[in-house]
Amino acid sequence: MSAAPRILYCHCQYAQVVPPEVKAAVLQKLSDSGMAFDAVADLCEMSARQDPSLKRLADGGPVKIAACFPRAVKWLFHTANADLPLDTAEVLNMRVQSAEEVCTALFNGEVKPNLPQGKITTGSQP
Repeated sequence: MSAAPRILYCHCQYAQVVPPEVKAAVLQKLSDSGMAFDAVADLCEMSARQDPSLKRLADGGPVKIAACFPRAVKWLFHTANADLPLDTAEVLNMRVQSAEEVCTALFNGEVKPNLPQGKITTGSQP
């Protein structure tokens, strides 16, 4: 049996691109759930500082991240030298999904990997 995925909630404090009502509802439902989760003020800021906690999170097994676009989250971790594993990371997009959709995915216990693979260019093929 695999370990339950860890949950990371990003409050997107500085960019303020996520609808405030969605952020508030997701955070409230997480808090009310009794489930363990990590909350950070802003993944963009953490990436810019190359915060070592991003590396620990990326290396720690299955993870679900409530933040913004999966491609943006993937590159924020990459910029911090903390690549997320493509097969065990799921990003829920609070910019375009409802709080209900995000929470349903967070609470179901199953990781549905959705990070973009990236395109293969001539220089990157073996």
